[in-house]
Order: sequence, then structure tokens, then C-alpha cells
Amino acid sequence: MDTDELDWNRTLREQVEFHWNHQVRERLHGLTDDEYFWSPVPEPWSVWPRGTSTAPIQGGAGDFTIDFAFPEPVPTPFTTIAWRLGHVIVGVLAMRNAAHFGAPAASYESWEYAGDAATALDQLDTQLGIWLAGVRALGDAGLRVPVGPKEPYPEASTADLVLHIHRELIHHLSEVCLLRDLYLHTHPVTNGETR
Repeated sequence: MDTDELDWNRTLREQVEFHWNHQVRERLHGLTDDEYFWSPVPEPWSVWPRGTSTAPIQGGAGDFTIDFAFPEPVPTPFTTIAWRLGHVIVGVLAMRNAAHFGAPAASYESWEYAGDAATALDQLDTQLGIWLAGVRALGDAGLRVPVGPKEPYPEASTADLVLHIHRELIHHLSEVCLLRDLYLHTHPVTNGETR
């Protein structure tokens, strides 16, 4: 195949679309609130009802906040599915959608974090849809444009940013799937009821 004829935009989108459509989204179907907030260890970072977290920093504008610290402690606290989805929805997608594709402004401090799994998955579906539509609209030429001062490495190409975001999505959403597996194997189901 002649690389001059390769549709690089489609190729980059398919990297995450395939993962989403064939590996992740179906695995997230039926995510329960118990799984969403569950932690196999004490004192995780998570999404909490406002005023109940003990983390040094609690971001969020609504009834729920997400845990952070700067600098992060060593080792970094374990993070729940709720935290990991909050990070993906806001830090990976919504903030980039705002910076590059005209979506509403978003930050860890201003976001209304989901207090249940269904709302978090709706937010994830929405933000991923905005991201993929924005990348599609770039065409191949838009992938070559430097990202500019909206990103830590302004001279990097937009293609570099797309690859980075897709790595983040694959990484964190795979962690979510692993946590679901761990939950299932530590909370066996019999006749539709958790033991």
C-alpha cells in the first residue's frame, strides 16, 4: 500500500474505535453502582459525596467530588472504577474536547462527577463521541497542525495528541475492565444475587 494514499485520520480513529467497540464498551454494559465505587483496598481515591472524602484535594462542582493531591503521594493511592472513569471523562476527554473541538469548558474543579455508574457511562459515551467527531473533522491535514499553547508540548502535532489520548483511553479503560473482573471473582453471583 502506498503510504501517500493511506487515510491516516481513519487509521488513528480506528485504533480506539476498535478497542471501544470490540473490547471495552460491551464489558462496561451493566456496570453496577457497587462495582463503580468498590475498592479491594482501604482508603482508595474515588468519587465521593461532597464532604465525605479525606483526600487533600477534592475536585468537582456538584454533589460528588473526585480525589487528588499535588504532589501525588508515593505510592499513589489505589483508584476505583469511579475515579478512573472520572479521570478519563474529564482529564482525558472533556478538557481536550473543550480545548480543541469547541466543547464547553471543563476542568477537574468544575465538573459534575457522576454519583452512579449509569450516569458515568453516559458521560463517557458523550465525551468519546465528541472526541471522535472532532478528530474525524480534522482530516489528514489537521493532524499535522501543532497543538499550540493549549497543551504542555505546543510544538507537538495534533496526531501526537490523538495518539496520546488513545493510549490513555486504552490504558485506563483496560484497568476498569480488570477491576470488573476482580470484583466478579471476589463477589460471586448465585441465582442473580451477590454472596
